[in-house]
Amino acid sequence: MRGTLSRSDLLRGRLRDTPPVLRPPWASPEDEFSARCDRCLHCAEACPEGIIVAGARGLPEVDFQRGQCSFCKECIQACSVGLLVDRGQAPWATAAKISFSCLSVQGVLCRLCEERCEPVAIRFRPALGGYALPEVDSEACNGCGACVGVCPVGAVEIRKKPS
Repeated sequence: MRGTLSRSDLLRGRLRDTPPVLRPPWASPEDEFSARCDRCLHCAEACPEGIIVAGARGLPEVDFQRGQCSFCKECIQACSVGLLVDRGQAPWATAAKISFSCLSVQGVLCRLCEERCEPVAIRFRPALGGYALPEVDSEACNGCGACVGVCPVGAVEIRKKPS
């Protein structure tokens, strides 16, 4: 799923396609979430990792530059309107995506994302030329975001999996 370029982005000079916003774990579908969320930000206050922040229009969103999600479910307990519900499924249908700006892709040794990946979803495959290229196992990736903030060049994003 790709983000869209709004008129506001165009007028502000943000011409890059931005990824869709990631809501807190176990969030209701976006249409329902944005319509019913009262913007109290109790979920952000309850988040021990500090990764839930006020985003556009005051709606909560996840910022993995601040850390990773531990899936503690404190945000679920804090949501008074019931928009964060654990239905026994994964918190997100997301996976890490590594861009071409990755240092390893550029021939520079770096494996910080792999080192931080507890589910071992990021591995480096040896390639011709003596360096290794990153690969993400989207089935193993839980979308925790541990790999995002440690990347020195911002090459890692958490993106929604294609439906």
